[in-house]
Amino acid sequence: MLMMPHHENVLGHVFGGIVLSMVDTTAAVSAMRHARTPCVTVSVDRVDFREPIHIGELLTMKASVNFVGTTSMEIGVRVETENLLTGERRHTNSCYLTFVAIDSNGKPTRISPIQPETADEERRHAAAKERRRRRLEERNAEAKQDK
Repeated sequence: MLMMPHHENVLGHVFGGIVLSMVDTTAAVSAMRHARTPCVTVSVDRVDFREPIHIGELLTMKASVNFVGTTSMEIGVRVETENLLTGERRHTNSCYLTFVAIDSNGKPTRISPIQPETADEERRHAAAKERRRRRLEERNAEAKQDK
């Protein structure tokens, strides 16, 4: 998407909320393509904006299904910009989102696993599996504190 003046924040850069909305939409499409059922965002991991995105730049999102559990999956999204006048491209941020597939009754439903095929897919799968382990560990620790 071409970043236009209505995407601008008070500093003259693209508003972070615009980028986050696009990231969520991109990840949702990736999740639904994999699951072939509606999917909902459950969490968004830490998002760091590495550098500003400028008005007039082309924003491109690249998504991948990195890991699939029983009903949930991690989607990685990479955000890149391109200056259309110079051709310069920059990686501005990446983040990981967790989605859950939902059935017609609004309940989580099983989804097909993925089988990493390339070295890059295997690397992303292993890293996603470790992030999932940490997320579950944190959630369990929070549940204990709430008791």
